[in-house]
Amino acid sequence: MTTLRDAAMTSKAWPFEEARAVLKRYENAPPEKGYVLFETGYGPSGLPHIGTFGEVLRTTMIRRAFEVISDIPTRLICFSDDLDGMRKAPGNVPNQDELRTHLQKPLTSVPDPFGEYESFGHHNNAMLRRFLDTFGFEYEFYSATEFYRSGQFDEVLKRACERYDAIMKVMLKSLRDERKQTYSIFLPIHPETGRVLYVPMKEVNATDHTITFDDEDGREWTLPVTGGNVKLQWKPDFGARWAALGVDFEMYGKDHSTNTPIYDAICEILGQPAPHHFTYELFLDENGQKISKSSGNGISIDEWLSYASTESLSYFMFGKPKTAKRLYFDVIPKAVDEYHQQLRAYPGQTVEQQLANPVYHIHNGDVPESTMVVPFAMLLNLASVSGAEEKEKLWGFIRRYAPEASPEGNPDLDQAAGFAIRYYHDFVKPTRVFRLPTEQEAAAMRELHDCLGDADKALDVIARKNVQEGVEADLPAVDWQDDEFLQSIVFAIGKTHGFEPLRAWFSGLYEVLLGASQGPRFGGFIALYGIEETRALIAQGLAGELAA
Repeated sequence: MTTLRDAAMTSKAWPFEEARAVLKRYENAPPEKGYVLFETGYGPSGLPHIGTFGEVLRTTMIRRAFEVISDIPTRLICFSDDLDGMRKAPGNVPNQDELRTHLQKPLTSVPDPFGEYESFGHHNNAMLRRFLDTFGFEYEFYSATEFYRSGQFDEVLKRACERYDAIMKVMLKSLRDERKQTYSIFLPIHPETGRVLYVPMKEVNATDHTITFDDEDGREWTLPVTGGNVKLQWKPDFGARWAALGVDFEMYGKDHSTNTPIYDAICEILGQPAPHHFTYELFLDENGQKISKSSGNGISIDEWLSYASTESLSYFMFGKPKTAKRLYFDVIPKAVDEYHQQLRAYPGQTVEQQLANPVYHIHNGDVPESTMVVPFAMLLNLASVSGAEEKEKLWGFIRRYAPEASPEGNPDLDQAAGFAIRYYHDFVKPTRVFRLPTEQEAAAMRELHDCLGDADKALDVIARKNVQEGVEADLPAVDWQDDEFLQSIVFAIGKTHGFEPLRAWFSGLYEVLLGASQGPRFGGFIALYGIEETRALIAQGLAGELAA
């Protein structure tokens, strides 16, 4: 019998592939520090967004996969680069004029534009932690400000001072000629103004670990590199942080990939092996542009959770991390329904199949049962045609379709019903465009109207379709609550009315009756919405009332 660990050691699911790569670092001996360290970085220049969450989620999935294949303890650090100078005021926060007076100061020295926290950096860190806590992540939060000022970084900063020329040699290879003249890995924090200075070094003293420089007014200063008096430029900071903490794994976006050799080299110059890293593709907004914290495009964390469950977001993040994906509102319904499809499939799968199933990684192997007896896409269409303002109205239809269902017994469905109404009103309703049916569509819809609820007419059209296709088959049992029976009627009408391709018939139904170019499996929609209600909807469409 295949054990979980045995299956994990050969699983092709990407979290297990990455976990095995991390384990390979310690195939000869366990880590001297006593644990394997996973890290994820956060640049708090703007409000947290879904890309940030995706890094922590995916890193956690790899961490949990590692714990299946190894008994070595693990830690996860979420590191905020909040000592960075604020180069511009983000466009999606208040009090822009006030923020601009603090440009180039560390984010933890910039007043909070929302007036809620000690600084802008503290505010953004709190937003990140609030969300990570909502998802139940197990992590340790590190602030760069505290890391530099507390002395935790001092030994590596001293080493950077002692090995300054070697690190500069790595960095200078990547710089343009004009920048080479003034570049230094050290950025002093001005003792008077508190601004992060981008100035050349007059001296880097490897003996007493100080730097000497002229500020922007030409005054000379000498500062120790320790105690939070200076910070490292972001590329050297990346590698130095790995060395200081002993990081074993970090993932980052494709936009960092060209810098990987720089990060690795600096980490190794500072005395530690470079970690294993994983590069993921970037998320794109509706226009195909990279999402960013500062511009606020794409979807925010809170926006996704206004329309769907946390698990649906985790499902979206799991899929194909090395493929660029549009991260916009129209991906939400698909993510919800596919997540529940995977939940329903999980119990009947082999161990190997389960380890490849996204829900295993979303729930760390403790996979719940789906109580979603109606697809989210169907709920959206139901909200559309019924004009539902409250989820209780949707439950009236759901109970008729699935009498055993209830808000208490089907919490997934109850939550989704509320989400569906909100999503419909915000995204579907404003974009609906109804049209009149063509002559061919009108004739087919009239027959569908007449067949619904009339067993003889329904069976007759199915029989005509079978004769047309040269198929000898028994006619189905009449069951007006059965999705498959209703779908067979819709399908037969499309065939006997000569729609080619057949999807043109379904597109006509969606565009005339639902005001959308795509829609649900129509037999299931009829079963849920009701026979008489569907006949009335068809009559409205034929009369032009919906298009009007």
